[in-house]
Amino acid sequence: MATACASSTVYAGFVDDSSVNLTTRNYYLDRDYKGTSPYSAAREWAQGFILKANSGFTEGTVGFGMDLTGMLGLKLDSSPDRTGTQLLPFNPQTREVADEYSELGVALKAKISKTRLSVGTQFPALPVITASPARLLPQSFRGAYAVSDDIDNLTLHSGRMDRVNLRDSTDYQPISLASPNGRFRKGASSERFDFIGGDYHWSDALTLRYFHAELRDLYTQDLAVGIHLLPLGPGKLKTDVRVFNSRENGRAEAGKVDNLNAGAMFSYQLGAHTLGMGYMHQTGDTALPYIAGGEPAVLSDGTLSADFVNPKERTWVARYDYNFAAVGLPGLTGMVRYLRGTNIDLPQLGGSDLTESSKDLELAYVIQSGPAKGLALRLRNAFYRNEQSAASTFRSDNETRVNIDYTLKVW
Repeated sequence: MATACASSTVYAGFVDDSSVNLTTRNYYLDRDYKGTSPYSAAREWAQGFILKANSGFTEGTVGFGMDLTGMLGLKLDSSPDRTGTQLLPFNPQTREVADEYSELGVALKAKISKTRLSVGTQFPALPVITASPARLLPQSFRGAYAVSDDIDNLTLHSGRMDRVNLRDSTDYQPISLASPNGRFRKGASSERFDFIGGDYHWSDALTLRYFHAELRDLYTQDLAVGIHLLPLGPGKLKTDVRVFNSRENGRAEAGKVDNLNAGAMFSYQLGAHTLGMGYMHQTGDTALPYIAGGEPAVLSDGTLSADFVNPKERTWVARYDYNFAAVGLPGLTGMVRYLRGTNIDLPQLGGSDLTESSKDLELAYVIQSGPAKGLALRLRNAFYRNEQSAASTFRSDNETRVNIDYTLKVW
């Protein structure tokens, strides 16, 4: 009897702190290409299901637990002449799209005090490595990831990843360097990505971040971030400064990497209105390196059709957000943004003083009450144009994305 009670106590946290959530995601993506292009459009519609079952930790000095993630993607509409949205996997020879694809991820975890270690399937959300959630199913990595909150106001992160599962794939593969526009040597990959860093909350108004990352034999990257909030008049001013310093690593199998990306965004919030202005400056001989299958965590983060981190590019950003709760419509938000990049150095794609621009619109609504409470609807449009040749990865287009997401708490 005593043994049974002790066993029950040990596993109490494992069960009591567990959670099971099912997210359904309906995703429509339409890219209408302009100008000369092998395909006139990339247009697909798909339904995704993401089940996350996360345990708590067993009792004791060292607690143990496990996280399970099951994902399923279903084709609703596609064709060989419209594939390539990264919503669904397809055969590169025939361009035939899979009717469905699925994944199962498992991670074992341990906890000592306020330090947690997880080994297995990972979904990091850090500026140097992010499991991109920008398509039907999220990108995932395989490896070990530790997070510690043992020091007041400081969160430390460290980890090592050896494989990545892309958003439209079901198998793990070595981690490669994103190389749109032929920026780096095609096919270069590595089986070791190491990172370490942390967030320090200096005060309620100031947060500092620093990370160091290495994709072995490809690139090394250091990142410093400062985020400051300042009450100013009737509103508040947010300053977001980010600096990435990147260079080649080891055998430099992707070729030369030489980039300094510095950017600053200043956003003033007054009631329901937020107006932001920003600038991002690239120096060095190459573009900013980042992991293939995701997006760089720079000031252009969230753009739909391009990343704005070409060699020597200078980018201006203007953004306006509005929260319609101020006019009696809680849950409804809107955003408009304009980005313009100049001084792009891509002689193989048209010149050394090229430009690009994007006009982005977004409207999102989360149902606040009733049986469908929490149902999220999101509509995004982007009008992207550039001066690059038809061989460019990023082609001028009009893009529309529609998302309908709902998360059901099962446990």
